[in-house]
Amino acid sequence: MNLKRVLAISNKEFIQIRRDPRSLALAIFIPVLLLLIFGYALSLDIDRVQTIVWNQDASSKLSRDFLLNFKNSKYFKIVKYTDNYRDIQHMLDSGDAMMALVIPKDFSHFIESGKIAPLQLLVDGSDSNTATVAMGYVNSVVAKYNVTLLTDTLSSLGLRPARSLEMRSRVWFNMGLNSRWFIVPGVIAMIIMIIAALLTSICVAREWERGTMEQLISTPVKAPELIIGKFLPYFVIGFIDLFVSVVIARFLFGVPFKGNYLLLVFLSALFLTGALSQGILISTVTKTQLLASQLAMLATFIPTMLLSGFIYPIFNMPQAVQAVTYLIPARYYIIILRGLFLKGNGMEIMWDEALFLFIFALSMFGLAITKFRKKVF
Repeated sequence: MNLKRVLAISNKEFIQIRRDPRSLALAIFIPVLLLLIFGYALSLDIDRVQTIVWNQDASSKLSRDFLLNFKNSKYFKIVKYTDNYRDIQHMLDSGDAMMALVIPKDFSHFIESGKIAPLQLLVDGSDSNTATVAMGYVNSVVAKYNVTLLTDTLSSLGLRPARSLEMRSRVWFNMGLNSRWFIVPGVIAMIIMIIAALLTSICVAREWERGTMEQLISTPVKAPELIIGKFLPYFVIGFIDLFVSVVIARFLFGVPFKGNYLLLVFLSALFLTGALSQGILISTVTKTQLLASQLAMLATFIPTMLLSGFIYPIFNMPQAVQAVTYLIPARYYIIILRGLFLKGNGMEIMWDEALFLFIFALSMFGLAITKFRKKVF
């Protein structure tokens, strides 16, 4: 392998990138834009559930005290008080409210007489996940209120509350359960995978479309030298994207980094090598920029978004789909990033993910070189 020829191809590719502002924008600005959009817009936290209330026992202090549990909670936002079902139906139909709480007119009478007081909760089930979480919040409020009533009743009778369990939770790695800390490392993996594959997916196809590949083929440049020469500029750009993404994650979104930066660089290099090589492989096989970019998006965006554990838990997927996720390289890189950012994991814990990334990089790089032939078809 001739280093001069490799550097000459790399220099040619750098010049091509500088002359194509669209590619440069795709390489630098799109990752930043994606990180900002996903970081700010995408949230798995379900709070401020919009609630409409009909308190039929509004004159009672007990009902007003009960509603304070909703008013003082960050998980609920009472958007309206009403005195009829028409308003409830309209707001649930229009989406202005997620749920409605109806307190019966005999609410205080039931409680003061020691009976079970009924409550009506109407929930918009069109968003089943949010509805399930919202009902869980309401059940927690009701359970806590019941414990308070029981304790007050026993105390008024001079009795001690019965023995019970008290769970004291301690959350590791993300004490505030901030979903942004979970999402942002996954966004970085998605950006690196998609942008890397997109950038390199057109670099060889562009040569075929413009007719410059015949000139390259006529030179002494060998296939591995050509592939490596085209690989190096995008490898540098990929690390620029990684650096910018990590800086934004740390200082804009406040995601802590507890791991080793050198380990991050090493494992990211493996993942980036595989992603870039996959793009070059697609470009070599398709030979047209449009088809190459479409195939790159299909091969990277959908698997990374849906099957990597970026948003949807893998253990909730069907067994057959879970088996497919083992072939998605972003799955392993996301585990690595979350382990480095939030847990401070070392290689002794992440060696199996690192091994897969090494195999992925080696196989994609080898296939890219093997599939390229210095022939005009």
